[in-house]
Amino acid sequence: MGVHDGHRERMRKRFSENGLSGFADHEVLELLLYYALPRGDVNPLAHALTDRFGSLSGVLTAPVELLREVDGVGERTALLLRLVSQVGQRVRLASLEEGLALTTRKQVGDYLLELFSQERNETVYQLCLDGKGKLLASRRLGSGSASAVTLDVRNVVQNAILYSASSVILAHNHPSGVALPSQEDQTATRRAREALAAIDVRLVDHIIVADHDFISFSDSGFL
Repeated sequence: MGVHDGHRERMRKRFSENGLSGFADHEVLELLLYYALPRGDVNPLAHALTDRFGSLSGVLTAPVELLREVDGVGERTALLLRLVSQVGQRVRLASLEEGLALTTRKQVGDYLLELFSQERNETVYQLCLDGKGKLLASRRLGSGSASAVTLDVRNVVQNAILYSASSVILAHNHPSGVALPSQEDQTATRRAREALAAIDVRLVDHIIVADHDFISFSDSGFL
């Protein structure tokens, strides 16, 4: 057993006995990197990643192409790091969605902040609700550039019919961090509201998520 093997074994034992308690960010990364890089000292790479992206969270949410720019990070390593973050998000969303009733702006906002936490480009989601506000389905309608995405109203209507929705909430993010709706946002929202009304489904709200916050079209008088 080499010196690096001994270090890996000690790290695994620490985790086995105490979980991540007491681990620094770069040490957590070391544990993950063991599974992508089965040999050698990964400590310098863990430090390089945290230096580049600022924190463990920054590393795990960084795009694959940026991770690959760090010397020593190959495709396998980059994909593992992104996988860990997205698996965590999947688990959190599953927990949130179980029996979820979106009857207050806070409930909607908390759910959407998690839903958009992994998105780097402007993306649109549709939430289909039953008559009591319970979430029937959350559908990703599409993703565009960092500043624009097109809302397909026909797809919105099809989803509402497919899930027998009584009402719908639309949501999209502004990666720029500015939550105010654009003229295009307002026009697309009116078109969606009219199309849904034609099948007797109410558009309850359109939420814009930006910079860990959100605004409601309904509360702001845009809907």
